[in-house]
Amino acid sequence: MTITPSHIIEYLFCPRYTYFEYVLAIPQHEEKYYKVRKGRMIHDAKTEQNKEYLRKRIGAKEKYMKQYLTNDLLRGEVDEVLLLEDNTMTPLDYKFAYYDNKIYETYKTQLYCYAWLIEDNFDKPVNKGYLVYTRSRNKLVEIPIFDKDKKYVKKCANEIFEIIQKNFFPKATKYKKRCVTCTYKNICVK
Repeated sequence: MTITPSHIIEYLFCPRYTYFEYVLAIPQHEEKYYKVRKGRMIHDAKTEQNKEYLRKRIGAKEKYMKQYLTNDLLRGEVDEVLLLEDNTMTPLDYKFAYYDNKIYETYKTQLYCYAWLIEDNFDKPVNKGYLVYTRSRNKLVEIPIFDKDKKYVKKCANEIFEIIQKNFFPKATKYKKRCVTCTYKNICVK
């Protein structure tokens, strides 16, 4: 079994997501949410539109589109993997969102996961990632990625597997406001 960047993001939102989804096998049915469906459509459209476009302004010399990558713990599909002139690689991810001068932790976490996957599969270093905000005229934002970031998502992945393998009921998030929008709020013990 492997997990996805979304599972790590859910775990960071609240570790009990992992318990409800994987130990008790209660699906959250995220496909019902408009933004999830729309985001998937945008990803597919951008892949078709950008087949020949190479981002030379950021030093890209090659690109690999819709790369489905795996390692022992993680799997995911990266919108674009770019080989840069300095022989490093970088993930590029399209977001169906407006850029509002802040980068959400969930977006960074996803890039950290992709960096880990790229390094494991291409054997090249990843020091940064890019986000494209499709609702802000395709604004391109660079995100630095450090070794500590990749180690952090690896640690989270291992903690997720510990919950699953030991049927461990973890503590809930300490941010109680998150409980208001949680898909499991009606069955979670407070």
